[in-house]
Amino acid sequence: MATYTINVNGKTETVEADPAMPLLWVLRDKLGLVGTKFGCGVAACGACTVHLDGKVTRACVTQVSAVGAQRVTTIEAIGDTPKGQAVQKAWLDVDVMQCGYCQAGQVMAATALLNTNPAPSDADIDAAMQGNACRCGTYKRIREAIKTAAGVDTKDKREA
Repeated sequence: MATYTINVNGKTETVEADPAMPLLWVLRDKLGLVGTKFGCGVAACGACTVHLDGKVTRACVTQVSAVGAQRVTTIEAIGDTPKGQAVQKAWLDVDVMQCGYCQAGQVMAATALLNTNPAPSDADIDAAMQGNACRCGTYKRIREAIKTAAGVDTKDKREA
């Protein structure tokens, strides 16, 4: 066991953890931030997506010992940013969710995309969201919500 001081959602947190403990379990089990989900455990599904210094990171394979001074942002705080607010609002306006399990990771990936590319094309969205799986198949609505959040005209709007 070791003691780690990490910046999570703008707060300094101190945790006791095995150096190899995944950040996912530190967030969920040590800090009570359960919005970040366990999906596959091998960084293939994106349910555990968080930001480390603004970059998409899979918390299930990122050891707490590797976090260091990087800023961790989780779904619990993404709405504190203008892009995060826009993405969350668009997710609701477009009615993206079905079961909702993957949506925290989807929102985190979409926000990171819009932070670096404020007007993404379909190809940009596909590339950025590639590692986030949705068993319910809401990909068309995810794309529409990202474009809505970006203020980009959506060609593939659903029928009213």
